[in-house]
Amino acid sequence: MRGRKYVELASVLAIFFSMTALFGLACFTAAFVYRLVTFHGDRADLINVHSNVINIITIVCFFALFIFLMILLVRQIERLNHPETVMVTLEYVDEFGNKIQEVVEMEIPKTQKKDPGDRFQKLSLLDKQYPKKENVISTEDLTLEYICRRFRSFASRIAGNPLYYSIDDIRRFVSALGVTKIMILQGMSGTGKTSLPVAWGKFTRVPTTVVPVQPMWKERSDLIGYFNEFTGKFNESMILEKLYEANKTNKIYLIVLDEMNIARVEYYFAEFLSLLELPTVDERILEVTSSISKKDPKELHNGKLILPDNVYFIGTANNDDSTFAISDKVYDRSMVLNLDYRCEPFIGEDDYEPITLSDYTFKALIQKAKKEYALTKRGRSHIKEFDKYIQEVFSITFGNRIRRQIENYVPIYIACGGTEEEALDDILAKKVLRKLESQNPIYIKSKADDLINKMNEIFGKDKMPVSESVIRKLANNG
Repeated sequence: MRGRKYVELASVLAIFFSMTALFGLACFTAAFVYRLVTFHGDRADLINVHSNVINIITIVCFFALFIFLMILLVRQIERLNHPETVMVTLEYVDEFGNKIQEVVEMEIPKTQKKDPGDRFQKLSLLDKQYPKKENVISTEDLTLEYICRRFRSFASRIAGNPLYYSIDDIRRFVSALGVTKIMILQGMSGTGKTSLPVAWGKFTRVPTTVVPVQPMWKERSDLIGYFNEFTGKFNESMILEKLYEANKTNKIYLIVLDEMNIARVEYYFAEFLSLLELPTVDERILEVTSSISKKDPKELHNGKLILPDNVYFIGTANNDDSTFAISDKVYDRSMVLNLDYRCEPFIGEDDYEPITLSDYTFKALIQKAKKEYALTKRGRSHIKEFDKYIQEVFSITFGNRIRRQIENYVPIYIACGGTEEEALDDILAKKVLRKLESQNPIYIKSKADDLINKMNEIFGKDKMPVSESVIRKLANNG
């Protein structure tokens, strides 16, 4: 429900006629006084023209009319600035799934015409909960490889709902968090797309926020909320609450956009896509409201909030007829994890207890991995040769963004316990070969074997099983 200020036409007309009447009364009074002052005869004769009683009544009536019109003018101007009614747009979905908008006029209750106080009630409570920034201390002696193994064991031992993932998928998940702030989990229903980040929240003792995306979402207010003119308060969403809370601590926050492509991601998430591309946190300024109040929460500066660096967005996606295709703009800025199968149950390691992991520690481990396991000259040479081939044959190129992601992803994946070949196979399949989906399927089918042979020649025979699987799948679809 959204509202806008509404003023009746009668109020505007009342102001117009009041000012017109005041002007006419002023002219009439001025003329009467001027006639009295400039009369050349005997003043007593002028007074005797009308009785003294009539003169007094006339003056009193003029004065009373003047006071009445002034009061009416002031009241109408005040009503313009503080309207007693609003036009409210009600949005709802009918029983057939159609989005309905209805505009109705509603009167503001008298109790709400006064100063509403704190416009952000939930955010103000967080100010009381966190009087100063909280810095959690991470578990000692953590490494990325150890985190992956322990997390996998933890997930398999969740009471009542054990979750089984391959170590490769766990490495891909943790590595993706180290590369970008946006991750897309794809796969069939029941493979644990939503459960994986939820389990991570339990593992790190920071509950993951799961937000079901709605089909009618199309703008930023659907994510963070909006100011309600009717109540005089801001309707704070769960996402806004978590973004605000993350500014007050160094914990890692995961926000899951469940079934993110049930609406158009590039519409409702557009501002976040742009902000997360900016190089420094201080530049990532999210405008929450255009108005300013002295009673607003501490972290809101002039109605703006910093998009904190310890928040990671994870979208789950189903690719079927009921959803929208995710655009290249979103894919290129995201890391993708395909969960296409359920892992067989296994017995995890004995070391499976939850850990405490600050965002500072996690980023330090990421930076350490980039220094120790940087992409080798051999790996760069293979990528360059592969890039040249797909440009010539398919007119596809990496782009600087994907190149940076490859440079960052490979060392983190190695630090998680994988190899350079596995990391390259995974990221090339997701970030580069995915672009073949837009090519002519008949042409892709005719060139599939040549592409696989070329990859075997560049990277080594059978060194790129994930990429080969993607190519075979595209060829079969053609």
